[in-house]
Amino acid sequence: MDFTVEGKIYHNGSFDQACISVKDGKIVAIKKTLTSDNHLNVGTKLILPAGIDLHVHFRDPGFTHKEDFSTGSATAAFGGISCVFDMPNTQPQTISIRTLMEKIQLASQKSYVDFGVFAGVSDENLGRLSELSSLCAGFKIFLGSSTHSLHLSPQNLRVALVETNRTKKVTFLHAEDEHCLNKHKDHEHSLVDHLRCRSAECEEAALRDILQNAQGLSSPLHICHLSSCEGFELLRKRPHNISVGVTPHHLFFDVHTRNKNQTFYKVNPPIRSSFDRETLWYGINNKLIDIFESDHAPHTEEEKTVDFDSAPSGVPGVETLYPLLLTAMKKEQLTLDTLLALLCERPAQLLRLPKGKIEVGRDADFIVVDLKKTETITAEHLHSKCGWTPFEGFPAIFPSMVLIRGEKVIDDHQILVKQGFGKSVGV
Repeated sequence: MDFTVEGKIYHNGSFDQACISVKDGKIVAIKKTLTSDNHLNVGTKLILPAGIDLHVHFRDPGFTHKEDFSTGSATAAFGGISCVFDMPNTQPQTISIRTLMEKIQLASQKSYVDFGVFAGVSDENLGRLSELSSLCAGFKIFLGSSTHSLHLSPQNLRVALVETNRTKKVTFLHAEDEHCLNKHKDHEHSLVDHLRCRSAECEEAALRDILQNAQGLSSPLHICHLSSCEGFELLRKRPHNISVGVTPHHLFFDVHTRNKNQTFYKVNPPIRSSFDRETLWYGINNKLIDIFESDHAPHTEEEKTVDFDSAPSGVPGVETLYPLLLTAMKKEQLTLDTLLALLCERPAQLLRLPKGKIEVGRDADFIVVDLKKTETITAEHLHSKCGWTPFEGFPAIFPSMVLIRGEKVIDDHQILVKQGFGKSVGV
């Protein structure tokens, strides 16, 4: 649909009352005044780039009682996210041409937002990574066991990184050292126990391995969900091809303030101390953290309502990612420039997408938002199949409208496109 939209547009680092012209899903002009037969005026509401969540687990195929590409992409859209990247620890795991093709087909039929699919790296498929690169957006390596995860043996890390480097695709890494996790393994009764069993020492050991084995390689590497002060310090002087992501649950929670329903805050890597949390915020505000990611990893309430040791790790978060960060920006915990760089621009840059900024030539992916309208997060108003959120009761600023490739996807709490609107990107 070709149209023009008018409002307070964030463009080149500041707000201007201006118009955007959209043709064939792309931004073709940004001017003070533009007219067309199809003109949308949002008044004094803000027009911002839509977010990109490069780390989700939509559980499809294999665990669709928790989430699937339909519900997962809908929850992303309602949160102002126009594009998601799904991780490979589904059932079957996404580690072959066949399983990649099957997942892409599923997503193509179900997704409301644009999407990419990551291939897992295992000890068994090291020789086939160049073949997989023709279909995947990137690769994912788990150095420590996590929920439904693949695990790569540490002796194969250098070989794996050399192989993914040849493809020029980005490689994501879950940095917890398996040997360290096994050394600390014990029966867990609480979040404090979980923290002790998955200590910062395990994150630090994995990061040391990554830095050592990545020497001389130039393709992008991304450290997922950094969680510890020790890990942060180790990565301060990292090579330019290594980026670092953080999640809202590691930014907003610490282990000593979550006393009730502790299984619902059990994640890998774990919620840590207030000092770790403050360190991550320091990194964000001093340009030492690169990307915001949700690590959306839903489980049902029934699965979480068990004894702590038996409960699976993971929390939902794609729908609340942008709204929580907009509220944090309003509270001056970070600047709007920083928020948009870490949630929109850098993910687009890392995955080589024509998204992430309101700029001529890019996809017309943007949100309309009123910063004066703060809502309280409640699970009943969210859209994930899992039916709960760790951020219950938090203030948040949700978009009133979301456009993807120039199409109105969300307006006035309604989804306006059909399943399958989302396109495969990043290949």
